[in-house]
Amino acid sequence: MTESSSTMKTISLPTDQNTSGRTLGQEELDLLAEAIGSGMLFSPKGQFVKALESKFAESLGIAHAYACTSGTAAIHIAVAAIDPEPGDEIITTSITDMGALTPILYQGAIPVFADVDPLTCNVTAETIEPRISPKTKAIIVTHLFGNPCKMDEIMELADSRGIPVIEDAAQAFGAEYRGRKIGTIGAIGCFSMQQGKHITTGEGGLVVSDDPALARRAFLHVHKAWGYGDENPDHYFLALNYRMSELQGAVAAAQLPKLPGVVAARIETAGRLTELLEGVPGIQTPVIESGARHTYWKFCLRVDGDVIEGGSPALGAALGEKGIFSAPRYIQKPAFMCQVFRDQVTFGASRYPFTLARPEAVDYDPSLFPGTYSGLEGVLVLPWNEKYTQEHVEFIGAAVTDAVEKLSR
Repeated sequence: MTESSSTMKTISLPTDQNTSGRTLGQEELDLLAEAIGSGMLFSPKGQFVKALESKFAESLGIAHAYACTSGTAAIHIAVAAIDPEPGDEIITTSITDMGALTPILYQGAIPVFADVDPLTCNVTAETIEPRISPKTKAIIVTHLFGNPCKMDEIMELADSRGIPVIEDAAQAFGAEYRGRKIGTIGAIGCFSMQQGKHITTGEGGLVVSDDPALARRAFLHVHKAWGYGDENPDHYFLALNYRMSELQGAVAAAQLPKLPGVVAARIETAGRLTELLEGVPGIQTPVIESGARHTYWKFCLRVDGDVIEGGSPALGAALGEKGIFSAPRYIQKPAFMCQVFRDQVTFGASRYPFTLARPEAVDYDPSLFPGTYSGLEGVLVLPWNEKYTQEHVEFIGAAVTDAVEKLSR
């Protein structure tokens, strides 16, 4: 039994938008003071960013890790490391942040959107395969909300075609797929340390790879293609400055040891909410592939509009009345419906690189994306962080159950 809305106690939930839902504390302050006291905030000559890169690579069991300014920068570095020719195609997902898409355009390549599984909102081998063409240079898979994609099937497909896979693990720190760490399965992995991620420096990113050639290009793309450490360094090719400062590096160095506890806490509380919502009509908790470890950047419900009147927006509004501020539909519309793609707004009036695209590559007809539209229609994204307690989870569970009872058709 749950409390009725008239007797249910409203409590304040921790949020990742301030210290109530973050692990930031004295450890970060101590390392920041050390960085500032050193007088060296330029990472190529400092110690904190290098230590972060070394420890992060070690934590993943991978050869190379490089820090950068954001998750968007990480994707840009990865795409640039693959080095597409103008007009080459990179397959990506229709449900993702714009920061994972614009780097493709900046490198002169064409984002080709694959449909998704409506239950997970992740791309699959089945949705990727129809989008492959002779111009496909890479595939980007996004482990949305911390829930791993079905990587065995995706890698089998990609390897059979000789196509490298970039893993967008921005939301998936600590996630695993059948014993392998997410971010290490494809050719390159990308992570984000933006404010709301599992660990944070406000903005920040990490790029990892076991491939020495790709890692070398990634390193150079962080540093304006300047060959630090080379006998006769030069700016070898076109690249930007994506270096992380020692201030960010100090915060990240303090955050990284906390990551296992952050992940464990999120998994534990998410498991409890899953138990509480079992059997609630019209509600489906996260669908996780066998052998996968979901690390819950957010906790996503799938809401059946045939059972719950008004669907996910109505349920979200009901939860908002209790102080639980969710996100119905997540990104509201498929990424390809944003103006930059719909109207091809890029460099001046040139429309480049869309001018190089095959018509099929930029065909955004809704009939091609049934899983995308179904997935967005039904998803309700609940906030989640490592500071949730049993009380918080039980409050959310009771609020969802109460709202569903009121909205049931």
